[in-house]
Amino acid sequence: MEENILNSIDILIVEDNTGDARLIKEVFYENKVFNSLHFVSDGVEAMDFLYKRGKYKSATQPDLIILDLNLPRKDGREVLAEIKSDNILKHIPVVVMTISQADEDILKSYNLHANCYVTKPIDLNQFTNVIKSIENFWFSIVKLPPKK
Repeated sequence: MEENILNSIDILIVEDNTGDARLIKEVFYENKVFNSLHFVSDGVEAMDFLYKRGKYKSATQPDLIILDLNLPRKDGREVLAEIKSDNILKHIPVVVMTISQADEDILKSYNLHANCYVTKPIDLNQFTNVIKSIENFWFSIVKLPPKK
Protein backbone atom coordinates (compact mmCIF):
# COMPACT_ATOMS: atom_id res chain seq x y z
CA MET A 1 0.00 0.00 0.00
CA GLU A 2 1.24 3.45 -0.82
CA GLU A 3 1.39 5.63 2.27
CA ASN A 4 0.52 8.85 0.42
CA ILE A 5 -2.79 7.35 -0.72
CA LEU A 6 -3.59 6.24 2.80
CA ASN A 7 -2.86 9.66 4.24
CA SER A 8 -5.70 11.16 2.27
CA ILE A 9 -8.42 8.89 3.69
CA ASP A 10 -10.75 10.20 6.39
CA ILE A 11 -12.67 7.58 8.36
CA LEU A 12 -15.62 8.30 10.62
CA ILE A 13 -16.08 5.59 13.24
CA VAL A 14 -19.46 5.65 14.96
CA GLU A 15 -19.04 3.40 17.98
CA ASP A 16 -20.43 3.75 21.49
CA ASN A 17 -18.31 0.97 23.02
CA THR A 18 -15.08 2.67 24.10
CA GLY A 19 -13.22 -0.64 24.18
CA ASP A 20 -14.15 -1.45 20.59
CA ALA A 21 -13.30 2.10 19.49
CA ARG A 22 -9.90 1.88 21.18
CA LEU A 23 -9.21 -1.50 19.57
CA ILE A 24 -10.15 -0.22 16.11
CA LYS A 25 -7.76 2.70 16.58
CA GLU A 26 -4.96 0.43 17.80
CA VAL A 27 -5.32 -1.98 14.87
CA PHE A 28 -5.15 0.86 12.34
CA TYR A 29 -2.07 2.32 14.00
CA GLU A 30 -0.34 -1.04 14.52
CA ASN A 31 -0.74 -1.71 10.82
CA LYS A 32 0.69 1.70 10.01
CA VAL A 33 -2.57 2.93 8.53
CA PHE A 34 -2.18 6.61 9.22
CA ASN A 35 -5.61 7.72 8.14
CA SER A 36 -7.50 10.51 9.78
CA LEU A 37 -9.67 8.64 12.25
CA HIS A 38 -12.66 10.49 13.69
CA PHE A 39 -14.64 8.89 16.51
CA VAL A 40 -18.16 9.73 17.65
CA SER A 41 -20.13 7.74 20.20
CA ASP A 42 -23.75 8.11 19.12
CA GLY A 43 -25.97 8.73 16.11
CA VAL A 44 -26.70 12.37 16.91
CA GLU A 45 -22.97 13.13 17.03
CA ALA A 46 -22.49 11.22 13.77
CA MET A 47 -25.03 13.40 11.97
CA ASP A 48 -23.58 16.56 13.56
CA PHE A 49 -20.16 15.50 12.25
CA LEU A 50 -21.48 14.76 8.76
CA TYR A 51 -23.48 18.00 8.58
CA LYS A 52 -20.65 20.00 10.23
CA ARG A 53 -22.79 21.27 13.08
CA GLY A 54 -21.72 22.55 16.50
CA LYS A 55 -18.29 21.36 17.60
CA TYR A 56 -17.87 19.58 14.24
CA LYS A 57 -18.21 22.71 12.08
CA SER A 58 -14.66 22.23 10.74
CA ALA A 59 -15.00 18.45 10.21
CA THR A 60 -13.91 16.99 6.91
CA GLN A 61 -16.26 14.79 4.94
CA PRO A 62 -15.23 11.17 5.54
CA ASP A 63 -14.26 8.83 2.73
CA LEU A 64 -15.59 5.85 4.71
CA ILE A 65 -17.94 5.38 7.67
CA ILE A 66 -17.75 2.44 10.06
CA LEU A 67 -21.12 2.36 11.79
CA ASP A 68 -22.40 0.39 14.76
CA LEU A 69 -26.15 -0.25 14.73
CA ASN A 70 -26.91 -0.16 18.44
CA LEU A 71 -26.20 3.43 19.40
CA PRO A 72 -27.65 5.78 22.01
CA ARG A 73 -29.81 8.80 21.12
CA LYS A 74 -30.14 7.87 17.41
CA ASP A 75 -29.48 4.29 16.42
CA GLY A 76 -27.34 3.20 13.50
CA ARG A 77 -30.30 2.24 11.35
CA GLU A 78 -31.61 5.81 11.54
CA VAL A 79 -28.14 7.19 10.81
CA LEU A 80 -27.74 4.88 7.81
CA ALA A 81 -31.17 5.83 6.46
CA GLU A 82 -30.38 9.54 6.81
CA ILE A 83 -26.95 9.21 5.15
CA LYS A 84 -28.25 7.22 2.21
CA SER A 85 -31.23 9.53 1.63
CA ASP A 86 -29.07 12.66 1.51
CA ASN A 87 -27.75 13.62 -1.95
CA ILE A 88 -24.53 15.03 -0.50
CA LEU A 89 -23.74 12.08 1.79
CA LYS A 90 -25.16 9.02 0.03
CA HIS A 91 -21.99 8.32 -1.99
CA ILE A 92 -19.95 7.75 1.20
CA PRO A 93 -19.47 4.00 1.72
CA VAL A 94 -20.89 2.76 5.01
CA VAL A 95 -19.57 -0.39 6.66
CA VAL A 96 -22.06 -1.60 9.25
CA MET A 97 -20.04 -3.30 11.98
CA THR A 98 -22.18 -4.58 14.81
CA ILE A 99 -22.62 -7.43 17.26
CA SER A 100 -26.00 -8.37 15.76
CA GLN A 101 -26.20 -11.48 13.61
CA ALA A 102 -29.97 -11.15 13.24
CA ASP A 103 -31.24 -11.68 9.69
CA GLU A 104 -33.63 -8.74 10.06
CA ASP A 105 -30.74 -6.37 10.92
CA ILE A 106 -28.69 -7.63 7.98
CA LEU A 107 -31.61 -7.30 5.56
CA LYS A 108 -32.65 -3.88 6.87
CA SER A 109 -29.06 -2.59 6.62
CA TYR A 110 -28.77 -3.67 3.00
CA ASN A 111 -32.25 -2.32 2.24
CA LEU A 112 -30.99 1.01 3.63
CA HIS A 113 -28.05 0.74 1.18
CA ALA A 114 -25.23 -0.25 3.54
CA ASN A 115 -22.15 -1.08 1.49
CA CYS A 116 -21.37 -4.09 3.63
CA TYR A 117 -22.38 -5.73 6.90
CA VAL A 118 -19.79 -7.15 9.28
CA THR A 119 -20.53 -8.94 12.53
CA LYS A 120 -18.15 -8.00 15.35
CA PRO A 121 -16.44 -11.09 16.69
CA ILE A 122 -16.19 -11.41 20.46
CA ASP A 123 -12.70 -12.95 20.29
CA LEU A 124 -9.93 -10.32 20.35
CA ASN A 125 -7.82 -11.96 17.62
CA GLN A 126 -10.82 -12.39 15.34
CA PHE A 127 -11.84 -8.76 15.98
CA THR A 128 -8.34 -7.64 15.00
CA ASN A 129 -8.53 -9.76 11.84
CA VAL A 130 -11.89 -8.23 10.90
CA ILE A 131 -10.47 -4.69 11.21
CA LYS A 132 -7.44 -5.70 9.14
CA SER A 133 -9.74 -7.17 6.49
CA ILE A 134 -11.80 -3.98 6.35
CA GLU A 135 -8.60 -1.97 6.06
CA ASN A 136 -7.22 -4.19 3.30
CA PHE A 137 -10.43 -4.22 1.27
CA TRP A 138 -11.38 -0.55 1.52
CA PHE A 139 -7.87 0.90 1.24
CA SER A 140 -6.08 -1.53 -1.07
CA ILE A 141 -8.74 -2.94 -3.38
CA VAL A 142 -11.64 -0.48 -3.56
CA LYS A 143 -11.49 2.83 -5.38
CA LEU A 144 -13.33 5.31 -3.14
CA PRO A 145 -15.46 8.07 -4.67
CA PRO A 146 -13.96 11.56 -4.77
CA LYS A 147 -14.96 14.01 -2.07
CA LYS A 148 -17.78 16.35 -3.00
